[in-house]
Amino acid sequence: MTVESDPRSIAESFQVDGSLVDCRPYGHGHIHQTYLTSFQVCGRICRYILQRINSSVFADPPAMMDNITRVTSHIRHKLQQAGCKDIQRLALTVVPAKDGLPYYVDGNGHFWRMYVYIENAITVEVPQDCSQIYQAAKAFGQFIRQLVDLPVPRLHQTIPLFHDGPTRLRQLKDALSADRLNRAMAAKEEIEFILEHQAILLWPADLLQKGILQTQITHNDTKINNVLLDATSGQGLCVIDLDTVMDGLWIYDLGDILRTTCTTACEDEQDLTKVKVDLERYRAAVEGFLKGADGMIDCRQYQYIPLSGRFMALIMATRFLTDFLAGDMYFKVSRPNHNLDRCRCQCRLVQSMLQHAGQIEGIVDGLGY
Repeated sequence: MTVESDPRSIAESFQVDGSLVDCRPYGHGHIHQTYLTSFQVCGRICRYILQRINSSVFADPPAMMDNITRVTSHIRHKLQQAGCKDIQRLALTVVPAKDGLPYYVDGNGHFWRMYVYIENAITVEVPQDCSQIYQAAKAFGQFIRQLVDLPVPRLHQTIPLFHDGPTRLRQLKDALSADRLNRAMAAKEEIEFILEHQAILLWPADLLQKGILQTQITHNDTKINNVLLDATSGQGLCVIDLDTVMDGLWIYDLGDILRTTCTTACEDEQDLTKVKVDLERYRAAVEGFLKGADGMIDCRQYQYIPLSGRFMALIMATRFLTDFLAGDMYFKVSRPNHNLDRCRCQCRLVQSMLQHAGQIEGIVDGLGY
């Protein structure tokens, strides 16, 4: 019988001075098991984030941690070159294990990692105002700009074809063909909507193949809760959750921050009348991202901004629906049909974006960058 490792003993396996005084579950993440640990160091409390990495989702934790250490080291170097102060709060700091590796492997073969906890910072699940959206989007734009000159070799692909539309569409069709839980009938309208709009899923791969878009290092999971905001000033501090940092397209990062901030509805809202585009929030996300990217996106590519939000909302609808049909194997669920509700919400958001296409294009045209 396998005995689960004690997070307290795991925490003491990292290079932290002082004595452990507390270790408790932390946050609401869907993928990893996360703990907030506290150590007493020279009479004061220093806090750290400890995580058990989900190797079912990330099959090669050492490769992922190699990406993260390279990315965080590069960003810290860039901040130092720019003369930034308080760099500890502007970039994640990986705490190595006592053997010097950026992770620890317990007796059960589970991988763990530790970061310095950034104090006086908050995350938000649903933005309260356009200022929070602007700051988060700006932080993601800065992130891709900071990594444009990351030295070779290329980063590892931690989840191959993560945002590849043709792949996600094929996975949905495979799940539909199998329908091993007889759930397809309950999702008839959503299946029809995605298949009717499948061209949206295919266009980024087409633009990439034609050379209109080029790959670059992107975050690939730009939900607003993956940015730390200063608890006092509200300014964007640090991009977190770097598991999926790898080659991608800028439309993935802009599209996902648009998807997760341009409506006041939650991602799993069941009252679909609440799911609609808020144009001021949309504007704040686009303005913040472009400001942070600071010229990294050619103005001739601005025409793809409206498509980016539609693409990311539809690809998430496709992923939620695929998981629903397959038996809720990937995304954590807390109620029956939870993934189907998520899918419906994303489909409705795509529909709202299409209904407001003219106004959205007007926002983009009026940016004046």
